[in-house]
Amino acid sequence: MNSADSTLQASSGRPLGFLRRYLFSTDHKIIGLQYFFLALVAVTVAIILSLLMRFHLVWPAAHLPFTSGGIMTPEQYLALVTMHGSIMVFFVLNTAPQSAFGNYFLPLQIGAPDMAFPRLNMLSFWLTLAAFLVMLSAFFVPAGAPISGWTAYPPLSGINDATGPGEGLGQSLWLVGILIFGVGSLLGSINFISTTIDLRAPGLTLMRMPLTVWAWFVTAILSLLAFAVLFAGGILLMLDRVAGTSFFLPAGLVVSGELEMHGGGSPLLWQHLFWFFGHPEVYIAILPGMGVVSHVLANFSRKPVFGYRAMVLALGTIGFLGFTLWGHHMFVSGMNPYSSLVFSFLTLSIGVPSAVKTFNWLGTLWGGKLQFPAPMLFAVGFVSFFVTGGLSGIFLAQPTLDTELHATYYVVAHFHIVMGVAAIFGIFAATYYWFPKMFGRKMNEALGKLHFWLTFAGAYSIFLPMHFVGIAGGVRRYADSTGAMYLAALQPLHLFMTIAAFSTAAAQLIFFYNFFASLNRGKPVSANPWNATTLEWATTWPPAHGNFAGQFPSVHRGPYEYSVPGASEDFLPQHLPEDASAPHDGEQNHAN
Repeated sequence: MNSADSTLQASSGRPLGFLRRYLFSTDHKIIGLQYFFLALVAVTVAIILSLLMRFHLVWPAAHLPFTSGGIMTPEQYLALVTMHGSIMVFFVLNTAPQSAFGNYFLPLQIGAPDMAFPRLNMLSFWLTLAAFLVMLSAFFVPAGAPISGWTAYPPLSGINDATGPGEGLGQSLWLVGILIFGVGSLLGSINFISTTIDLRAPGLTLMRMPLTVWAWFVTAILSLLAFAVLFAGGILLMLDRVAGTSFFLPAGLVVSGELEMHGGGSPLLWQHLFWFFGHPEVYIAILPGMGVVSHVLANFSRKPVFGYRAMVLALGTIGFLGFTLWGHHMFVSGMNPYSSLVFSFLTLSIGVPSAVKTFNWLGTLWGGKLQFPAPMLFAVGFVSFFVTGGLSGIFLAQPTLDTELHATYYVVAHFHIVMGVAAIFGIFAATYYWFPKMFGRKMNEALGKLHFWLTFAGAYSIFLPMHFVGIAGGVRRYADSTGAMYLAALQPLHLFMTIAAFSTAAAQLIFFYNFFASLNRGKPVSANPWNATTLEWATTWPPAHGNFAGQFPSVHRGPYEYSVPGASEDFLPQHLPEDASAPHDGEQNHAN
């Protein structure tokens, strides 16, 4: 319960009821858990959609009970593509790392009683939930979900049902969901920025903040700027659909033999607006994971983060450059070659701060007293996928190569590894690491390690062959590749990837069982089971009213003081005075 809830309870003279405490709470911890469980539901839906796609690609003539006529049509396949991508990007990769873990742990890590605007925080969650439900409702309208992809390129997305099934009410519901989500994200971003700037504990200077806080802070700035542009573009697209405007619809457009009464618009304008949001969105998804990985690697290496100030600078540089290179998504749009050259250079330049982070992670590991519990394994896995995805992206930064690869599965493989899988591994690392703080128990370590190895091997088995399918000319968005001889030759690889996808999805059942079983049967832990140094471990479980029971901490040192020479223990918590000894938990090596 936060200070607002405490005041309400005191004034009423009675405890808060279930609805006020758990559903309409203004406590940042409850809201963080609400976001987390929403993301769990969303990722489950998205996985099911992806498995249906993979199944159809291998057995396109298979009879499925939920399709009209028993066989999935190309339009139904494209609807699955659209909804899978939209749910993953907005309701998993945005929601879990930033909204869930950020809401729960940012106030704890800076010594604050709550977020700066608790009621806005509650409103942000309910807007996000409403956006999710509105988007899902597109499946249940007569023509079904939209077929325009998560990018919703006009004119396909701008002319209602004349352009195909799902482009009527389904596309409108999709767009309304995005607009609602954008409002929730904007409110959340303002809250994150205000909380970080105004509510830090005494002594917690900017250069003493954990890298997780830096990551959430930079991500909030990106989200504030990027979603404002997407929201404006979405309003204009909705006006094209329902009000007869022509912001994105050109003159002379003929659809199904009928001349559309539009004129003067530019479909490329939508692409510029969308990708000005869309490329920062990649970093909105992955920057929180970078912060978590830095946090976890230092903890289980028993070393300070190598090059802390360089890591902070790299986070800020990635955030800034993320707004300058949206054009590399549009190399095939006919842009001026000189513009392509500029965007190509900027795209390659973002590899510099990314390399700084990667080498600093390796420097943190080097010479450390390495421990490998489940959070550490997923953090190392994050680094592996981040590097792999980054290397494959170098080729797409070249306009000449991108022209050949843009419409192929190479692009699908690249962004799934670097934006999807790496970010998901960051989410898993955070879940295993902070589960004791959120629920007072520890997840089963053996199941956690089994989950890691199956997921790690499965993800590479899906997406490494996908690169080769793309290089061989395998076209993305095709619902059936068996009709063309050169594409039919790639079917064995599709079969292998589909088996790997189903196996990897099955491995997630281990995680779900471990998570929910551990809520009640997990091993109880002490207040600081990982012998960590940051402020979230300075509270009891569950954290008291206002997080610190009115005894707000002061910060005396940086966030990663491990293995300090001359110290009695190998970790010095931020809140302990200089002459105090670290309380030894007695479980430092329990995860070895």
